[in-house]
Amino acid sequence: MEVDLPYRIDMVQSLSGHSDRAWHAAWNPTKPLLTTCSADKTVRMYSYTPARSFTHITTIPTGHTKTVRSIAWAPSGETLATASFDANIGIWEQEAAEEGGEKGEWECASLLEGHETECKSVAYSASGTLLASCSRDKTVWIWEGDRRSVHPDSDFECMGVLMEHTQDVKCVAWHPTEEILASASYDDTIKLYIDDPSDDWFCFSTLTGHTSTVWSLAWSPTNSYLASASDDKTVRIWRRVAEHKWECALVISGNQRTVFSVSWGVGKSSTPSLGWLAAVGGDGFIRIWEISHKENPETLEHRLIAEYPEAHGVHDVNAVSWCPRSDFEDMLATTGDDGEARVWRVQPVT
Repeated sequence: MEVDLPYRIDMVQSLSGHSDRAWHAAWNPTKPLLTTCSADKTVRMYSYTPARSFTHITTIPTGHTKTVRSIAWAPSGETLATASFDANIGIWEQEAAEEGGEKGEWECASLLEGHETECKSVAYSASGTLLASCSRDKTVWIWEGDRRSVHPDSDFECMGVLMEHTQDVKCVAWHPTEEILASASYDDTIKLYIDDPSDDWFCFSTLTGHTSTVWSLAWSPTNSYLASASDDKTVRIWRRVAEHKWECALVISGNQRTVFSVSWGVGKSSTPSLGWLAAVGGDGFIRIWEISHKENPETLEHRLIAEYPEAHGVHDVNAVSWCPRSDFEDMLATTGDDGEARVWRVQPVT
């Protein structure tokens, strides 16, 4: 039965160019840039205007020998990290501009080696001085930037190798304001880590409840909530109940197949909420829920506000990402097995 939803999802533009499946999309946090990565081993970069017109500006032939699975911008917007199935992480910066000229090509400023096999995800901390990576080798690595460097978000040394998961680690995500790291795994669990000032990074909590692989994680933009997406067709939201204690506050069903990716944006609601949560996966839908408190602040409720079927035709949708820039918070990007990246806008139904 069809239900009238208060918002609609309109395609802004379809971005072609990758010659193999597109895995991930990342918005630059400070500039009008969108990047995508692919099994074709390249990163494509697009600029966009206030009118939401996207133009391809460069393709980075990364030199990775296998799929580029994940990309992440540093908070400065000056440095890009790539995670590849060749087990390496690339750190990319644009050549400085010559006097009176434009900046040059994007070059690999550093190559982080150590993982034994496929890297699945990479993420910068809010400060930009920490980088996390994870791999099929069941480990999570934490790298620290050299604060003395001219580019502290490009020169890293390994500060810890965390071996808490028993299977392939699919995703890493940093808390938006605190140095708390979350990781998700094929072992159906989520691990949370913090740094012990007198020792090393350690896992302080394991979140259980999903009954199959946890593919993706997304922190809420303004509060201490964490969303997770799973092969069990659900999205779960975890709430902080004490400094080092988290519990499941909400289970969102309704997806017909694996949920591969979630992204939590501020949203454009007229009523107070915790933002908009977007999810995509194997059923081809984009679904967007508004998350809010019930009268009891300890419980959450969700409302489906928009959905779009066959977002990439018959193909799986691999990733979804809200634009973080304040003028474009109703805009998101998806990537699919069709090799396309697509940009969407969420608007009220009139």
